[in-house]
Amino acid sequence: MTSDPLAPLVAQPDVRAAVDAARAEVDGLLGHRLLRRRSAEVSAEAALRTARASAALAGADLPLADVRAGTEDPVVQAALRVTGGAGGLQDVVDRAPLQALARLHALAARGLVPDDALGRPREDPAVGARLAALADLLATRRTGSALVLAAVAHGELLELDAFPPVTGLVARAAARLVLVSRGLDPKAVVAVDVGHRERSADYAAAQAAYAGGDAVTWVVHVADAVRLGAIESVAICEALLREAEAPA
Repeated sequence: MTSDPLAPLVAQPDVRAAVDAARAEVDGLLGHRLLRRRSAEVSAEAALRTARASAALAGADLPLADVRAGTEDPVVQAALRVTGGAGGLQDVVDRAPLQALARLHALAARGLVPDDALGRPREDPAVGARLAALADLLATRRTGSALVLAAVAHGELLELDAFPPVTGLVARAAARLVLVSRGLDPKAVVAVDVGHRERSADYAAAQAAYAGGDAVTWVVHVADAVRLGAIESVAICEALLREAEAPA
């Protein structure tokens, strides 16, 4: 059996506790009765809120109403493109991770970089080597935690600044793809980046910790963002349910 290089990280007590708490919230969301009939609506609303939150983390913090109405802000538009286009990459991220990452960059960076730079990571041998190692990790089926794998992918891309000027958008989208493809969020209904935005100061500090070699702090932060994102999506379900049950 191939050893799992993430196993020591998964086994850390703080990581296990944070992952278990996140999974409990996600499982509660997935058991919501509304998802039996209207999961597509919840997924669409979660994607909108996720795009707004990811754009905010990239410096374009607009009200949700403005995003819903169709703002022309380029960062928000990039976040919407990458969030909307990620749905077709759920299988690709497992079998051809670099292709999936390139597609995410092409979606997010359209109009922001020259056309011949779309889908291309930053030219640096060290970046290329670490992206290859990350691709190998993503493409190898192991029994470890989907959440930890998503967190590591997210952290690696941020640390490398692999896909400027939209690395953050790409890294967050890639992490969400892993959560979907590895079965933690199979219906793509968890508004993960809302959790990151709610703890934006901790997000930056946890990134710095990861870059400094403290992966535990980073994974715990990501797990808490997933937990908060699931809570946000339960609120979406409840709002839709109230609308459906309101008197005509």
